[in-house]
Amino acid sequence: MNRFRKQYTISDYPSITKEFIKWLGFSLVIGTLVGIASAALLVSLNWSTHYREAHKTIIWLLPIGGLFVGLLYHYYGQSVAKGNNQLLEELNSPKDIIPFKMAPLIFLGTVVSHLLGASVGREGTAVQIGGAIADQFSGWFKMNKHNRRIIILMGISSGFAGLFGTPLAGAVFALEVLLIGKIKYNAILPCLLVAVVSNYVSREVSHYLHVPHTHYHIDVVPKLNTLNFFWSIFAGILFGIVSTFFSKGVKFFGQFSKHIKYPPLRPVLGGIAIAILVYFIGTKYIGLGIPTILEAFNTTMNSYDFAIKIILTTFCIAFGFKGGEVTPLFFIGATLGSALSMFVPLPIGLLAGMGFVAVFSGATNTPIACTLMGIELFGMEGGVYIAIACVTAYIFSGHTGIYTSQIVGVAKTDKYSKEEGVKINQIDRK
Repeated sequence: MNRFRKQYTISDYPSITKEFIKWLGFSLVIGTLVGIASAALLVSLNWSTHYREAHKTIIWLLPIGGLFVGLLYHYYGQSVAKGNNQLLEELNSPKDIIPFKMAPLIFLGTVVSHLLGASVGREGTAVQIGGAIADQFSGWFKMNKHNRRIIILMGISSGFAGLFGTPLAGAVFALEVLLIGKIKYNAILPCLLVAVVSNYVSREVSHYLHVPHTHYHIDVVPKLNTLNFFWSIFAGILFGIVSTFFSKGVKFFGQFSKHIKYPPLRPVLGGIAIAILVYFIGTKYIGLGIPTILEAFNTTMNSYDFAIKIILTTFCIAFGFKGGEVTPLFFIGATLGSALSMFVPLPIGLLAGMGFVAVFSGATNTPIACTLMGIELFGMEGGVYIAIACVTAYIFSGHTGIYTSQIVGVAKTDKYSKEEGVKINQIDRK
């Protein structure tokens, strides 16, 4: 055991300082580049959303947009088609530098998907852009596998932080998302530094372009007592169960989409189905749905809002539209939490905020990052409620998740087989 407790001496500090300066330098450069890219994404999605809402008939062009995205990835983007899962695979078993074309392809595919009315998010785009930009430095500086893992994690954390304006959550998300139940602390310094830089750059650029990050607010946070404690656990259980519906929904619709043998046709047929559905139900459930998310903090939502969003988003992702899952998960969690206020005796804003991050926690298996995100977005006052909901949702989501390349580091329950532990040990030794 003593070999793990080697004490630093004065002679060690020059090398520690050199290492610190190295990662600080990379953080400043990568954080700036990814921060600018995140701001550009925010501005582009803001424009596309406003244009779509002002010209709602554009939804009928969704099949054409789907064909464009499908052809783009089929002929030019097959090497980056796995998206976020490709980043996780490279982290687990580093092989090839992530092609830079991942960044422009996912950017363009996301903007087109949002402009024409697909129900997708934006986190996947930011994370992929961050990972693609950061990993170029691995090739330029001929980094070993250890340092390359850190660089990719920096790309993930900077993309997340720059997009959502949550540097603490962005840093921890990158460390937590790789292995379920384990955190890679050897990258905590560069991930934190780059997340702070990316958040600052993205915020300043977005503010200059008059597209600030969305602000959320929980009006009332009651004192935590025995009754509220158990109601929070109950809500967290529901949030965790619902997160599994989302994860399994993508797989469910994916089985249908595979019957279409020519991949570019999948988003075409998917786009036709979505356009027809939107004609009858309106545009409430497409795109990011941020106005509905904000409304959920003040108004009791319909009991079915979250379910419709699950169906539309999982369908769009399975049929090839680009973007991400996280903001739709925010929509699902916030509207579900808001609807729970009909019988759960907690303030509507608090329940919406708890659901906002807890469903995300269950779907991504990142309870600590989601707790920090809730605190950064909503304030410290509701921190305990948010933590209870996120951790409970994490447990009750099982070992499912939206990232199929996640590997179990520490099983959530004893029921899980020991095979995954062997995989983790092999990965940690690489």
